[in-house]
Amino acid sequence: MIFVILGTQDKPFFRLVKEIEKQVIEKKINEEVVVQAGITEYKSKYIKMANFMPMDEFEKNINDARIIITHAGVGSIITALKANKKIIAVPRLKKYGEHVNDHQLQIANTFENAGYLLVVNDTDNFENVLKRIEDFKPDVFITNQDKFVNRLENRIDKYLNKKVREIP
Repeated sequence: MIFVILGTQDKPFFRLVKEIEKQVIEKKINEEVVVQAGITEYKSKYIKMANFMPMDEFEKNINDARIIITHAGVGSIITALKANKKIIAVPRLKKYGEHVNDHQLQIANTFENAGYLLVVNDTDNFENVLKRIEDFKPDVFITNQDKFVNRLENRIDKYLNKKVREIP
């Protein structure tokens, strides 16, 4: 199964959904496709569309997926990385009215340069990336979350200890 995540943006992402459907129609994708579409209202008889889904269903789709195709939202990417999935990121682009700027392009390229996923910058190269994902071996994702939390806790402790000493 391929799980497609469009996120919860306030702008639709028709470009990606249409490309996925095209790949299914042309038999370049030959497995079930489930799309978390957000506000992207799209009807298809080839792919399963759900605007929003409960978190347990979303997580089940992540876990059941062989490949995850996602917009380049950090939360979606990290969720897929933590589940050790092969990921194709398709950034929402300003020129198509999919976002207010191209920060998702920067995010996707950063994760690709780190060896975690493959990027489709424009749907013209979607089929090529779809072929490449089969043999792609993503690097193991290592989070700095614990280090960040420890630093934050230390700063809070120092701040609180300073305030306690200042109390007359």
